[in-house]
Amino acid sequence: MLEYMKKSFLTGVGLALRSKKEMEELARDFAEKSKLDREEGEKFFEDVMDKYDEAVKKLDRQVEKAVEKVLKKTDLTRQSDFNKLKGEIAEIKKLLKELKADKALRDDK
Repeated sequence: MLEYMKKSFLTGVGLALRSKKEMEELARDFAEKSKLDREEGEKFFEDVMDKYDEAVKKLDRQVEKAVEKVLKKTDLTRQSDFNKLKGEIAEIKKLLKELKADKALRDDK
């Protein structure tokens, strides 16, 4: 389910990114048709691309928040949490092994 949701969100982001070339073409066409000089055209193009990049970043943050919200609602364990628990279990096993070895040494005396 999580993978399906991730793919759905990423598809939306992919569509936004795919349209970047269209944005570039529209900005260039507008600059040409508006008869902007080269400097004004470049500034206009840069402004449009900056706004586009901001919109993509904002969309990305919104997607991350939405995924985070879904994860909290579904009560799924994150990989980082799982890895942390695995590390803690490994440490407990190591300590238990050491305690057993110490007990065996005391029992032999």
